[in-house]
Amino acid sequence: MESKKQKQVGELIRRHFGTVLFQEGSYIYGGALVTVTRVKMSSDLGIAKIYLSVYNVDDKQLIVDKMRDNMHRLRQGLAHRIKSHVRRIPRVSFYLDEMVDEMYRVDELLNKIDIPKESEEE
Repeated sequence: MESKKQKQVGELIRRHFGTVLFQEGSYIYGGALVTVTRVKMSSDLGIAKIYLSVYNVDDKQLIVDKMRDNMHRLRQGLAHRIKSHVRRIPRVSFYLDEMVDEMYRVDELLNKIDIPKESEEE
């Protein structure tokens, strides 16, 4: 279970890293749409696991790999924005969040179900 401080720092990083992606992300991953869905902090606030949703591209893992290759640049942009709010800048790691994709897949399957309507005579 996350502590209140972990949740606060995670939310701070989620908001500011979203801004970093908006300003600098297109140089790294091109035309893909990348959003930060959630951030999980370690208990010592030294590691931030950033979960990303990726759209408009077939190979989503390639985008996450490109972000890992440019981690120094992205972490530097994040540090510039949150340095007055935290004691030390956490190390970041990126993970692909497929929860939204899974939600759309389940919704599509549910829409395909043909449920016969009950007649009013019964």
